[in-house]
Amino acid sequence: MEQEYTLLDIDGHPFGWPKNGFPGPQGPYYCGVGANKVYGRDIVEAHYRACMYAGIRISGTNAEVMPGQWEFQVGPVEGVEMGDQLWMARFLLHRVAEEFGVVASLDPKPIKGDWNGAGCHTNFSTAAMRAPGGIKCVSFKSI
Repeated sequence: MEQEYTLLDIDGHPFGWPKNGFPGPQGPYYCGVGANKVYGRDIVEAHYRACMYAGIRISGTNAEVMPGQWEFQVGPVEGVEMGDQLWMARFLLHRVAEEFGVVASLDPKPIKGDWNGAGCHTNFSTAAMRAPGGIKCVSFKSI
């Protein structure tokens, strides 16, 4: 599962954004590095460590399209354990954010206008998809 979220100041203002205005256009923040491109990496890494310590099968993090927006990945995990692991990872995210004095929002559209939304999605494959020639089993109708 890939869970996207947005870090907000206590007043609901996006974390790291200018107090009177907007950051530069979206684009260079995705998987970005550098203090002018990512905001809150210390929070993200603390969440990652908390998940590891708790036995959550967290498998990665990355900065997302909107500044202050992040994603973490849980899995691979099978069956209902996936939901349990995601739920606990979300709980830990909120607790870690609390320690840093910020809010981790799972709101699908936390900022109005032409700013990226956030969601949660699943990637999956089948044995047929992973077999030689498996690309034939993949549908590209929605792309």
